[in-house]
Amino acid sequence: RTQTANAAASNPQGPASVGPSVDSPTLQYSMILEHLIGDKRPVKDLNPAVMGGLPVPPKSDEQKMIERGMESCAFKSLLACVGGFVLGGAFGVFTAGIDTNVGIDPKDPLRTPTAREVLKDMGQRGMSYAKNFAIVGAMFSCTECIIESHRGKSDWKNAVYSGCVTGGAIGFRAGLKAGVLGCGGFAAFSAAIEYYLR
Repeated sequence: RTQTANAAASNPQGPASVGPSVDSPTLQYSMILEHLIGDKRPVKDLNPAVMGGLPVPPKSDEQKMIERGMESCAFKSLLACVGGFVLGGAFGVFTAGIDTNVGIDPKDPLRTPTAREVLKDMGQRGMSYAKNFAIVGAMFSCTECIIESHRGKSDWKNAVYSGCVTGGAIGFRAGLKAGVLGCGGFAAFSAAIEYYLR
């Protein structure tokens, strides 16, 4: 008893200081939180090789340049122009094939046209459709890309605005009324296509 009393007397903080202090767990808990959700949280490497996928090598400067070129408005317009030319040519040949008046001479409608005349007329119609489709496709794609770059958003409004600009530009050649109707018609058609695709 005397030794215990002497030990207690020599310890100014008393027996309570033998156990852990009250501030220690709070300090450790806050440090754990800092490492889990705070500023000291380590940034995880999202490399596919670490996550179990296939490793992706870093892109070279040539690959980045090609990607920038393929995402440019000029490339998109060129691609739409070529696609419109092919689609328009096929559509023109198809419509000429089902038209009964292909190759018929207006001066002599009773004469049966030759195969060469029919093919020539089909080729001319296909080329006409191809040019028109190519122009419309290039104009639409270019204006949509410019509007999307300016707005910084990729939504259905870009196609509607682009359709209005394209239809208005094509229609204005026939007058103001035709331009307004072309703007509204192309915008409505673009909105319907975007609604169906999205």
